[in-house]
Amino acid sequence: MIPEKPKAALFAENPKMIDKVYGSQRRADLETRCDLYPHIVSGKNFDEHVERLQDLEYIFSTWSMPSLNEEQIARLPSLKAVLYAAGSVQHFARPFLKSDVRVFSAWAANAIPVAEFSLAQILLSCKGYFRNTRDCKDPAKHNHSHRGPGIYSNTVALIGFGMIGRKLAELLQPFQLNVLVVDPYVDEEIITAHGAKRATLEEAFEVAQVVSNHLPNLPATENMLNGALFRRMKEFATFINTGRGKQVREDELIDVLRERTDLTALLDVTYPEPPAPESPFYRLPNVQLSSHIAGSIGIEVGRMADFMIEEFALFTLGKPARYNVTEKMLEIMA
Repeated sequence: MIPEKPKAALFAENPKMIDKVYGSQRRADLETRCDLYPHIVSGKNFDEHVERLQDLEYIFSTWSMPSLNEEQIARLPSLKAVLYAAGSVQHFARPFLKSDVRVFSAWAANAIPVAEFSLAQILLSCKGYFRNTRDCKDPAKHNHSHRGPGIYSNTVALIGFGMIGRKLAELLQPFQLNVLVVDPYVDEEIITAHGAKRATLEEAFEVAQVVSNHLPNLPATENMLNGALFRRMKEFATFINTGRGKQVREDELIDVLRERTDLTALLDVTYPEPPAPESPFYRLPNVQLSSHIAGSIGIEVGRMADFMIEEFALFTLGKPARYNVTEKMLEIMA
């Protein structure tokens, strides 16, 4: 007798997100592994479909996952797990966890492109590339344009040492940089194992050629990076933000960048996002903006679906989970 396939459904407020991340190929893969419900379920149509989901065991989702409450989740009595092919689960996970439904996230998959993006910016910053290209726009400065100290034995500081920070530290190892880590929640052994050393916030901003922000998106981290820290930065240093704009006192950063034209800020995130039309970020010559492209984009998003499909396979075979999220983890993760 052929065993029944597990019952699964795709949940999303925006069906285009399912198409973007899972696509036809990965949906076809899911259909070979699961008895996949033929409709995409959202918060708006939940009541319409819930009676046909009494045997639903697994939810696959991605960006725009509905935020269901505990009463709604109780109406899915067979549900075992949510497999979220994206990063942060803060907006929806708690009611599921309180209902004893496992939550898995592809945060590790999303960490890879952020780490790669940050690696590229760090290496270019050590070479003085961003200031150099500004100088090269002036023919009179071209042969005397700024050059950074270089990469070998330079110092980089990572603010926050979660999945992204750790992956970035691994990518930095071949370049023989001195890597400092600011994260009071991470054990010394983990930092050392990644070839890094612990530092305070003040030390990191004071000694690093490049400071890269990877703080989790939590209320406690809002406004953590302020003008006093930016004023400590070395001459010609670079600040990179791929974390969240709210973690930076942007008004104070702007003041420092006006005073310290030697500094460079590379901002992939801001608050608001994009910056308001009147924001000085658009006009300051030592600021480079990008439109939140550090994370998974384009063909990279498929990796997140692959991670969750692989996690589903492990879970259904009773093998140890790799990307399980717990309530305790939500206190410190993005």
